[in-house]
Amino acid sequence: MKNVICILVITLMTTVTFGQNDNEMTEFDSNFSHTVFFWLKNPDNQADRTAFETSLRKFLDNSEYAKTQFIGKPPKASRDVVDGSFTYSLIVSFDSAESQQAYQDEAPHKVFIAESESLWSKVIVYDSTSI
Repeated sequence: MKNVICILVITLMTTVTFGQNDNEMTEFDSNFSHTVFFWLKNPDNQADRTAFETSLRKFLDNSEYAKTQFIGKPPKASRDVVDGSFTYSLIVSFDSAESQQAYQDEAPHKVFIAESESLWSKVIVYDSTSI
């Protein structure tokens, strides 16, 4: 019983300390998920990485439609089923497919593409709707 209480306390403390807050991210909207993987042409070039990250953050900060916004990079893979070949990932949620389409058409998204498309060699998108 002591171990269970200890685990619960540690879990609660971790959640409070490292959990998301309202200033950083809105709640994930399960209606429409947009996941994008980017492979940069020169992934070891720090100037390219900085330019890409700056442009992507500027875009997301100015997007009228993107709700949850997660920018990631691959961790060191510990299992064979993990694909860590990409340079960056982006996960964005929307309240509807229509909002996601409006996001595609909005000016900040088009500026991001114009600024960054020369930096990547490959992009794969996975869109999902909830079941």
